[in-house]
Amino acid sequence: MQAGQSKNDFIAKIAIASIEVRGSRYWIDLLITTNYLDVKNEHTKSIQNEIEEIIKLLTSIVKSSQSNN
Repeated sequence: MQAGQSKNDFIAKIAIASIEVRGSRYWIDLLITTNYLDVKNEHTKSIQNEIEEIIKLLTSIVKSSQSNN
C-alpha cells in the first residue's frame, strides 16, 4: 500500500465504494420505476450493466483482500 495506508484501510474504502455504488443502483432503479428513465433505452441498459459490473468487481476485491489478510 502507498501513502502509509494499511490493508484494513484499503478494504474499508473499497467496502464504502461498494455501498455507494449500490446506492446508485437504487436511484437508477427508482428512476426506472417512476418512468423517468426508459428501461428499454440502450443508455439505461448500459448504465445498469456497468453498475452491476462495478458491484461484482468491488465485491471480488473485498473478498479476495479479506482472504489474503
